[in-house]
Amino acid sequence: MRVLVSTASRHGATSEIGDHIADTLGARAIDVVVARPEEVSDLRWFQAVVLGSAVYAGHWMPEAKDLAERVIAHGGLGVWLFSSGGVGDPPMPDTDPVEVADLIEATFAREHRLFAGKIDKSKLNAGERAIVRAVRAPEGDFRPWDDISAWAESIADVLAREPTPVG
Repeated sequence: MRVLVSTASRHGATSEIGDHIADTLGARAIDVVVARPEEVSDLRWFQAVVLGSAVYAGHWMPEAKDLAERVIAHGGLGVWLFSSGGVGDPPMPDTDPVEVADLIEATFAREHRLFAGKIDKSKLNAGERAIVRAVRAPEGDFRPWDDISAWAESIADVLAREPTPVG
C-alpha cells in the first residue's frame, strides 16, 4: 500500500504536521510519499491520500483545493483530510473551514480533523502581522501533537485492516 501525504502550508507549520503523520504511518511499515500538492502529478500509484491545508480567513489554500479536485476526479482512493488553523487556548476559530464539508462529501473522506496551528510572527509578512494584531491572535505553537499522533495511528489501523480503504 502506498499513501500520499500532502499539505499546503504557507510558513511550514502545516507541513510539519504532515511530516509527523507520514513518520507515524511509515513507522507502521506503510509506504508513504510526502509531496506538496503542486508536486503531485499522478495519483494512480496511491491507494490512499492524507491531505491537509493551512487555513487562512476561513479557507483552505488554493493548492490543497486543487489537489482535492484531482483526488475527486481520480476516485477510488481512501481519503483523510485535515486543517490547521486556530491558535490560542482554546484555539480560535474552532470551526471547520468553509469548503471542508463539500470536500468531505466529494472526496468520500473517511474523516476530517481540525488541528490548532502555530504563529511565529518572525515568519509573517507585514499584512499577515497586521491581521494577527487586529484579531489579537497569540503567538506560539498550539499544535496538539498527541492528538495528531493518535489520529495518524487510527489511519494506520484502517490501512492495516483494509488494503484499499475507499469511502
